[in-house]
Amino acid sequence: MTGLTIAGLARAGEVGVETIRYYQRRGLLETPERPDAGGQGGGVRRYGDAEVRRLRFIRSAQAAGFTLEQIAELLALDATNDRVRARALANERIAALDAKIAELQAARASLRHLAHQCEGGSEGPCPILASFDRRCS
Repeated sequence: MTGLTIAGLARAGEVGVETIRYYQRRGLLETPERPDAGGQGGGVRRYGDAEVRRLRFIRSAQAAGFTLEQIAELLALDATNDRVRARALANERIAALDAKIAELQAARASLRHLAHQCEGGSEGPCPILASFDRRCS
């Protein structure tokens, strides 16, 4: 996969070209030098396997819920092999996921209760709609 254009890199990483540029601005991906192109100054930048791997790393870490700041730190840790800090970041992410799961389970239980109330009667306002109306006021 050596010699990819930015569009080729984007395809290999299953992202858009603008995502590549954004990651470059954020310092997550390097911007290769533009080759001279015979004195015209319009050479096309080329990307290799290392950039494809790095892009896939970023996307995988995002899928796990890491922020771009945390991903930058993970990339730096990869170079130093700092397992202690990498594990700490993973444990922080696990704690955040556990909190989100608890929040979602509470929301599901609340909706389940409201759906049961709605099913049980046909008079008066719908408990589901009434509940959302109260939350907006």
